[in-house]
Amino acid sequence: MEKNTNKAQDRMQQFFAGEKLKTLKRYQYLNKIAQKGKVLFTGSSLMEQFPVNEMLMTENIPLTAYNRGIGGYTTDDMLEHMEEMIFGTEPSTIFINIGTNDIGSSGYKLEHLIENYEKILQQIRERLGNVKIYLIAYYPINDAPDVATLAWVKQVLATRTIENINKANQAVKELADKMNCEYIDLNVGLTDENGRLKKEFTIEGIHMYPNGYRVVLENLKPYLKNISK
Repeated sequence: MEKNTNKAQDRMQQFFAGEKLKTLKRYQYLNKIAQKGKVLFTGSSLMEQFPVNEMLMTENIPLTAYNRGIGGYTTDDMLEHMEEMIFGTEPSTIFINIGTNDIGSSGYKLEHLIENYEKILQQIRERLGNVKIYLIAYYPINDAPDVATLAWVKQVLATRTIENINKANQAVKELADKMNCEYIDLNVGLTDENGRLKKEFTIEGIHMYPNGYRVVLENLKPYLKNISK
């Protein structure tokens, strides 16, 4: 039984690895035709699943924005693929949410996360100069037993706890000050009375449905209003 489980896990890992490579390839092609000097959203799955373009259109917000999030990515992964995820669009404004998969890994170390994040920002500054950079606070999770029922979610949430997320957010806020970036918390309205991601917003305790991202967009609007079209 254990052998079959391991085989299934291996197949799943291979599948997701292939999906990541296909996403990178799509971004390579899309970056060649992207308008330069526009808005970029980049990060991991919580960014990739943010339907930002559709929501901007629905709200009649006339911004050209590109989403270069990749599910499952860590800060290590972003450092390896800066061209596809950041530099290829030559943005004037960047919103970043990267690191939640670092927090959810078995060998998680906050020091390593922040060290990598600083390297990412240093490369952006070296390549793109005074581009405006917003560091988005990590989103809350819901670890309630009736929500986080999937085995892989339980595994991730062993380290991706509310406490660790809060500590990481404080460290990212300090990093933003150090690197002349702006830390923004878009979590107002997402949490319940226990500080968990509201049950109606979450798919499985980690990722969000569009109704959750609707709240995120409302919180994001003040930062979008002064961006050049």
